[in-house]
Amino acid sequence: MSHDLIISGIHLELTEALKDNVQLKMERLFKHETRIIRLRIELEHSTCKDHAGDFIAKGHIVLTGPEIIVRVASDDLYKSIDLLVDKLDRKLRRRSRLMKVKRHHPHEIEIPYATLPKISAA
Repeated sequence: MSHDLIISGIHLELTEALKDNVQLKMERLFKHETRIIRLRIELEHSTCKDHAGDFIAKGHIVLTGPEIIVRVASDDLYKSIDLLVDKLDRKLRRRSRLMKVKRHHPHEIEIPYATLPKISAA
């Protein structure tokens, strides 16, 4: 299955094992939501003194409608990837649930009686 998955590394080198791990984890998102246009993953090693050793994983999901953007940080890169996948999955499920509720419970529209067309008895 070829999906539009973009993986980039900031302040770290992406190894083949790391790329394969990200692709394997992200397949779960493509299985749950088939309308994903593009999934962009950014893996970053924080260079700040305050956050020394932090690994940040950012995910951008492009769908029809608003884009889903998530950011997760932890002390282990693989843990950050796992947390990112879980958070993106929760966001996709929430979006799907809200769309389903909106479909089955449309909002009422109040139309004044005076503007309704008159039906003539024929």
